[in-house]
Amino acid sequence: MQYLIVEDQLPAVILTLNRPEQRNALSTGLMRELIDTLKQQCQNPDCRVVILRGAGPVFSAGHDLRELLNRTLEQEREIFSICADLMQTIQRIPQPVIASVHALATAAGCQLVATCDLAIASENAKFATPGVKIGLFCSTPQVALSRNIGRKRALEMLLTGRVIDARTAADWGLVNRVVAPEKLDAEVIELAKQIANASPLTLKTGKQSFYRQIDMDQASAYDTMAQTMADAAMTCDAQEGIGAFIEKRAPVWQGK
Repeated sequence: MQYLIVEDQLPAVILTLNRPEQRNALSTGLMRELIDTLKQQCQNPDCRVVILRGAGPVFSAGHDLRELLNRTLEQEREIFSICADLMQTIQRIPQPVIASVHALATAAGCQLVATCDLAIASENAKFATPGVKIGLFCSTPQVALSRNIGRKRALEMLLTGRVIDARTAADWGLVNRVVAPEKLDAEVIELAKQIANASPLTLKTGKQSFYRQIDMDQASAYDTMAQTMADAAMTCDAQEGIGAFIEKRAPVWQGK
């Protein structure tokens, strides 16, 4: 890996953005490595949770602006298409992805946090979508941002580019919670372990169903999820989990 550190801390796999001198800017090379690695972990039966973090003093400063200068329209489109593929890959893989945010996350870095299924932030973390200040509105980051914090708050961040602190990010719903810097790693690992106790099949179908229903109207969501839940109830793991609960014993998951 040129831009990414991959560590097994099973049942979690930790992916660390490793361009600290470039503030972990999301170059096309880094984004491609992330996409490929996430797809590889998708096939890893021992990986139940993916943790995403950044090396150095910044979580991620967003796109590598040097890649956006003096390019053709097709080249610009390719960069943002790769970014969109990365964000959708995070939500498509079966494992929940947790962002461990120790410091500043801006523009596409903020988008990355918003895209992850869960996020825990250090008290030192800050968030912003400052593209408006350099003449390049954060149009792709707003997709994830507006789906996390709502229209008014998203537009305030997008139109002003101002930085919000970790407590505000938690209050607005951009991150799940905020912890002391020295407790961040332990808190993220503990959350990963809690998630990993569940059946891997249940995690996969649950995550997929969440994103499938979230943008549906209520009636369609209930119709679709009723069928999804009925199908899930027929799986071996659901029958095992229900039986184990009734019998007051620990379930033994088969992943099917």
